[in-house]
Amino acid sequence: MDPWRYSTQGVSVALRVTPRGGRDDIDGIETLANGRSVLKVRVRAIAEGGEANRAVSELLAKVLGVPKAKVRLVSGTTSRLKQVEIDGDPKQLGEALREAGQYPGRDRKGVR
Repeated sequence: MDPWRYSTQGVSVALRVTPRGGRDDIDGIETLANGRSVLKVRVRAIAEGGEANRAVSELLAKVLGVPKAKVRLVSGTTSRLKQVEIDGDPKQLGEALREAGQYPGRDRKGVR
């Protein structure tokens, strides 16, 4: 099961974030112990003052080819488990997320 849901405005994505992860990248899709699927994301930024949240938004914007303003954190501000909404064409966003989740660590649009 995909860790994102489609809407008329775009997609909503469940994330598991690792701050101070050594690089900014997507590490694939993981199923948690409760059966929930999440997109694993790591960022170099520390989890202080919202820096990691900003880095996650910037990474997703780059990978998906959307402006940063189109990526919104809707829950999990201080948690490793987060929910973000991304505005845009749902079909294109879903395809880009699927590709990013299937090929973790791949150099995507200059991200690394």
